[in-house]
Order: sequence, then structure tokens, then C-alpha cells
Amino acid sequence: MNNIEKLKQFLTTVVVPDLEKEIDQRFREARHEGMMSIGDREELEEFQAMHDECLEMLIDIESGDMDEAEAEEIIASLRG
Repeated sequence: MNNIEKLKQFLTTVVVPDLEKEIDQRFREARHEGMMSIGDREELEEFQAMHDECLEMLIDIESGDMDEAEAEEIIASLRG
């Protein structure tokens, strides 16, 4: 499996679903509490931005706009 395929699999099976769960949880908590603190709102915005970035990466992968080197760099950054 090449780096592009690894990145696509990781994004679609782990990262995007986890971000979507976290975003949904934040909205459920806000509905339950009737409001959202500034800190919680900032965290939600960060999760939404990460989610958007992941979706953009998946679009790049699907359209062929991402090369192996870029995928390898992203994987390395995700590993820390």
C-alpha cells in the first residue's frame, strides 16, 4: 500500500469519523446546556477546521492532486 492509500484509509476510517463524533458531541452538549462557553466554541471551531482540512485532503487524493511525497509528509506529521 502506498502512502496516498495509507493516508486515505487513515483519514476515512479514523480521523474524519473521530472528528465528526467530537463535533456532534459538542453540539449535543450545547443543546443540553442551552449555551456554549467561549472556550468550547473555540474548540468546536478548531475541530471543524481540522475536519474541513481532512476533507480537502481527501478531495486532493481523489482528484490526483496529491503526490506520494506530500502524503508521506502528512503521515509523518500525524504521527508526531
